[in-house]
Amino acid sequence: MSASGVVASGVVAVAGEALVDIVPAPVAGYHELAPGGSPANTAVGLARLGVPVRMLARLADDLLGRRLRAHLERNEVDLGHVVAAAEPSSMAVVEVDGRGVASYDFRVDGTADWQWTPAELADALDGSVVALHTGSLALTTAPGGAVLRDLVRRAAPTTTISYDPNCRPLLMGTPADVLAVVHEVLEVADVVKVSSEDADWLLPGTPYEAVVDDWIARGAAVVAVTLGADGVLAGTAGGVRTRLPGRPVDVVDTVGAGDTFSAGLLAGLHGRGLLGASAREALRAIGSADFDAVLDGAVRAAAITCSRRGADPPTAAELAASLVPGS
Repeated sequence: MSASGVVASGVVAVAGEALVDIVPAPVAGYHELAPGGSPANTAVGLARLGVPVRMLARLADDLLGRRLRAHLERNEVDLGHVVAAAEPSSMAVVEVDGRGVASYDFRVDGTADWQWTPAELADALDGSVVALHTGSLALTTAPGGAVLRDLVRRAAPTTTISYDPNCRPLLMGTPADVLAVVHEVLEVADVVKVSSEDADWLLPGTPYEAVVDDWIARGAAVVAVTLGADGVLAGTAGGVRTRLPGRPVDVVDTVGAGDTFSAGLLAGLHGRGLLGASAREALRAIGSADFDAVLDGAVRAAAITCSRRGADPPTAAELAASLVPGS
């Protein structure tokens, strides 16, 4: 139950890629395999924060696919609607610079994550689902991207739509191409998270405040621009505008930090009973105190992930402990 007395319920469905990251190992010059993919990371983050979550993904029956399935199962992500894919698993080679900032090189041609058919998603959502989160490569990569975008449009009348563009310039095409997809999704999206790096690539030179205002005008109820160590700038359709600072942390790497922010944002809204079509007007009218509290939880969750190697989001207990001064 939330502090306001609202009983939080309902499943959050997450649609998109679940791939394997090849990440720097603790021993210099070596790499190791780690579960990844922006949507899969968000699903794990939600599950660890106590939100019932359903993964909509295409998992291969190969060594990497079985590792991904086991990782999601260990984190109590519902895999009842996962598709058993005939294609191989996707991979991303990750490098981390001296500041802990990650860059990616993908191996995704003909792999499982992008081959969605309409039939595979026909029964993906039901009355228990209050929100659908998606974005990243799966929403822009053919042929499956169009199928997932159709799922978003079909889901919008009955569920909260959460969206993170999570741009990957090496694979997504031109900024204009991707911005067209962003604008298409914004027509039905309720909750939008975008990083400052993505905003700079999509809309170079545009102040982040203007991005928030424009995307809300296009239909979103909530827009949050994450600013890395500088926190978050955000606004609501009800007129709230706010900026919260980041949390000081010794950064190990930034892998999965944005995905964790999305999970923390959705978990905060879920806990306040603000997900689902029936809560749409309440979400648009969220007050400044509640909005800041939700954003602060997301910032703290992302900071915890930055303090650990790889996409390793916090549990609800760890997030609660981070409220203690000095923790």
